[in-house]
This record gives sequence, structure tokens and C-alpha cells, in this order.
Amino acid sequence: MKKRVLDLSHFKSDLFGGLTSGVVALPLALAFGEQSGLGPAAGLYGAAFIAFFASFFGGTPTQISGPTAPMTALSMIVVAGLIQTFEGRLNEALPVIFMVFFLAGIFQIVLGVLKLGTYIRFIPYTVVSGFMTGIGVIILVTQIPPALGFYAGENEEVIEKFKPHAEELILDRILKEEAEDGILVLEEFRETIGRAELITKDDIHKEALILAENDGKGVIGALRYLPRALEKINFIEFSLTLLTILIIFGFKKITTTVPSTLIALLLVSGGAYFTGFDYRLIQEIPTGFPKFQSSILTEFNLSAIIPYLVTALMLALLGGIDSLLTSVVADSMTKTRHDSNKELIGQGIGNGVAALFGGLPGAGATIRTVVNIQAGGKTKLSGMISGVLLFVILILLGPLASNIPAAVLAGILITVGIGVMDYKGIRALPKMQWSEKLILVVVFILTVFWQLVYAVAVGLVLAAVVFLKRMSDLAVERVVVSDLTLGASQANDWQSEIEMSESLRDKVVIKRLNGPLFFGFTSHFRGMVSALPDMKVFIMRMDRVPFIDQSGVYALEAIIEELHAKDVVVAVSGANRQILTLLGKMKVIPNVLPFDHVFDTFTQCKVWLKTTVEKELRE
Repeated sequence: MKKRVLDLSHFKSDLFGGLTSGVVALPLALAFGEQSGLGPAAGLYGAAFIAFFASFFGGTPTQISGPTAPMTALSMIVVAGLIQTFEGRLNEALPVIFMVFFLAGIFQIVLGVLKLGTYIRFIPYTVVSGFMTGIGVIILVTQIPPALGFYAGENEEVIEKFKPHAEELILDRILKEEAEDGILVLEEFRETIGRAELITKDDIHKEALILAENDGKGVIGALRYLPRALEKINFIEFSLTLLTILIIFGFKKITTTVPSTLIALLLVSGGAYFTGFDYRLIQEIPTGFPKFQSSILTEFNLSAIIPYLVTALMLALLGGIDSLLTSVVADSMTKTRHDSNKELIGQGIGNGVAALFGGLPGAGATIRTVVNIQAGGKTKLSGMISGVLLFVILILLGPLASNIPAAVLAGILITVGIGVMDYKGIRALPKMQWSEKLILVVVFILTVFWQLVYAVAVGLVLAAVVFLKRMSDLAVERVVVSDLTLGASQANDWQSEIEMSESLRDKVVIKRLNGPLFFGFTSHFRGMVSALPDMKVFIMRMDRVPFIDQSGVYALEAIIEELHAKDVVVAVSGANRQILTLLGKMKVIPNVLPFDHVFDTFTQCKVWLKTTVEKELRE
């Protein structure tokens, strides 16, 4: 029987689940869009397209996708960085911004096609914990100035401070343009002077405004202007933010059936509108169908994209982690099992389509997914319905939504920042080992004050180094080195079974390796062998060595050659197929270690010791 593309057997449940999760997604989409710097419409576009396409092509039937706090925090850095690259000209930066988002979707599809979804789960908890807590702090800190009614780009004192720099930038731009046109020569310098004289105070003010806006972005910018914001609190904006936060946290104690963020959005926005308060509005949400961003393809700028390829990959990985973690939550609630690689492909398609229509990138959203399941959602149709609902709201209610106070979205984002932090990891911090504490704290600090992308990369490198150190220490602890002088009562079973004359026992040394023979262990391995007493036979038991890497092969080869130079006979027993294959490929066997000195089991090695080695030693 052919499997149906869409399962309509649970249509009623999916309809209710999709509508409910769509309602929950609405205020968050607006807030994330506003935070990103692209406006609330970008958040709505992303929420609608990603929810629909990620559900249709994804591998988790009940997952609801859209912009999330981690993805928005990283997107905000991309937007701010590219706007700065284009000297504050957002319209010129947009094609590159959406190309980065589009590439993130392509990378996710590639990860899914290559079936790498199962490997994402190996990212250490300490890295994820430090990163998520850092994102929560970023959201909290960056929303404090808006909550107080302060915007660096609207403060005349700040703008005035940047006017000298603005003049320099405008003049520099004129010089660059004339240099490109080939008219920047001494004889034609009059034209340059003429263009400079045409610069108006309004031009300088606009440029200074852009510089002020950029200077106030991010954690550093928010902290820089916090004292100024506290000096000039806009109590209307602050009251709207505070009221929003109180309703969101307070309404949850009354009921969780209706999303508290939606109630706060409607009540506070409606109250502010009808009372006629003078408040700052969110950016205007355009009406009609979202515009296809053809400039992504027609104005592709490779030189502008290259510095952000790693960021696009990090967006893809972060979205994959976020989505697959939510998939695990969905599995536990529905008693099903998701397809990790198919989910990555679905997320990639959703993010790619969203970028083509000017939407923010996103991922599987835990809260929205849980709401969908609790409301009855059972198949991918629920996520598609959620996307359609957001799209309808966007088309029909865009002008109405444009009247929402910016302070309300600041309040919503503050509650998101509080909720996204990993309190479990914070509480466990005192009980963690020093190495895990170091990883978590370093990732947290780098996330907040430097770069999210580099924070994760540094965290992974630290985690890998710590892991390798532990593996090396464990391998060292478990290594057993013995000669045959031990009595039967003291010796291990595999030693006491060898019957050799007393005069020859001290000539045979057996070394039992326990753990992988990899680059983190090779230096100790060589040092340990060099420190062994004089011997005639050296046997390495490798039945408890799961694998060997290239460094291990070279170390083993060097040890055997050194021992051969001292006329020591070397044998190996119990090596698995991976070890033997690699030793064979590298010609260690038979060039350095003869075939007849390699044994499948230690029993075979004991026979060889009795029948061959003992006889040779006596002679």
C-alpha cells in the first residue's frame, strides 16, 4: 500500500494543534524580527514559511518550527556585522544578509543528505549550556535600553557625538567613488571639492544617526548606554514593558491553556492604543504577499559572503541542534521516533525558502511543539496549518500589528531571555569538575562578549582536549606491565599459565594495553616502554584496544624498531581487524613486525613462547 504524503485521519486534532501553536508563535515571531534588526515582518515571514516547509519535508511529525532565541541571537550578529560592512546602508546589505541565511539552509540540507544528523548530538552538554545561558543574557541585556525607552539612534546627544566621524565617512566615500571612476587626480580635485561642498547638515545627521544606532547594538552597546538610559527613563515605555512581563508570568498561574504572551500582546497593545499614549511603534509591517528577494541571486557578492561562510555553517549547525533537541522532546511526548537526517533536510528547505522571501532563519521550537502536541497535533499537517495561519495574519492584519508598542516586544523578549537560560547547568556548576566548569564559563563569556560562532568553536576544541586528556589518563591507568617472575598466587591468570624455567622468566615482559592507542597516549606509551628493564621478549596484549590512529601506528612502529635494535623479540596478540588493517596498510606488518609474531589470541602466543622462544633463549 502506497504511503500517503499527508495523513488526514487526524485532521481535526491537527487543525486545533496548528491553530494553537500558530497563535503562540505570533508574538514571538514579531519580537524576534524586531530584535534581529530586520523588523517584525522578517520574523513573521520566517515563522510562516519555516513552519510550513519544515513540517512538510521534515522528519518529526509534530514539530513546529520558526525563529528561535538562539537563531535570532546569531542572526542579529550577522545583520549588525553586514550593516557595518556596508557603512550602515541596510538596503545594500540585505542581499548579502539573506544570502547568508539562504546558505545556512543549503548547509542544513547537505548535512541531512550526508546523514550527519546523528552526529550533532555529540556536542557536549557544557558547551550547549554555556551557549544557551549566554544567549539568554544577550537577549536580556540588549532589551534593557528599549525597555527604558532609550534608543541610541534617536538620542540627539549621541548623534551629535558621531557627526565628526560621519563627515569623515562621507568624504571617504566620495574619494573612493572618484578613485573607482578614475577622476581622482590633482587636476580634477576641484570636482572633489565641489562634491564635498554639496554635503548638507541633513546628510551628516543621517550618517551620524546610522553610526549611533550601530554603536548601541549588542551587549557592549547596551552596557555602554545603560547609564544614559537610566538617566532619561521614558516611564511610559518602561511601564508598558513591565506590565507585559507581569502579565506573561502572572497569567501562567491562572491558566496555561491560553498563551500568556498573546494575552500580554493584546492587552497591553490594546490598552496603549485606546488610551492614546505616546509610545514608540514597531517597524511597519508591509501588506500583501512577501516580496521575492531576487537580489540574493542577481546581486550575489562572493567577496562579501566569504567572511560569513563559517557563520552560515554555524547557523546551520545551531539550527540543527535546536531542532533535533526539540525532536527528542516530541518523541518523548508522542512515543514516536523522529528521522534526524530528514528533519535536517526539512529545516534546510524551510530556512532556504524563508530567506528567499526576506524571512529570519529558524529551527524547531520546543514551546510551540509542546503546545501543538498538547492541543492534539499528531501529524505534519499541524505544522503546515500553523504556517498558513501566520501567513493569513500577516496578509490581513499587518497594518493593525504595526500599532504594537516596541516596549511590548521588549517585554516579551526579556521573558524569552529569562526562559532560555540553562538553570540546570547553572545550579550544577559548583558540583562539576574543574574542566567542565572551565568549558561552560568560557563558552558563556565568549558568547556574551565576543562572538557566538567562535564561542561554540572554542568550546568544542576545549571539550575535545579535555576528553582526549581523560582518555589518555584512563589508558595510562589501565596499562598493566608484568614480567614472568611473579608467583602463581600473585600473577594474573594469563601470566601464571606460562610454564618456563625460573632462569628465563625475567627475560619476558608482557604489556597489556587497555583503551585506544591514539595521539594523546603515544608519548606516554613510548616513555613507558623505554623505561622497561632488560628483556629478551616483549609481548603487547591488544585485546582491549578498541582502535588505533595514525599517531599510534607510528609510535608502535618506532617502539618495535627501538626494541629490535636492542635484540628484543616483539610480538602482538589480540589486535582487532581495524588495528591489523591499518598496520598492514602502513607496512608495519610485515616490514617491522613479522606475520609469525602476530597472534589472534594470547593462547596462541603462549604456545609460541613455549615451543619457539623458550628453545631459542636456552640456546
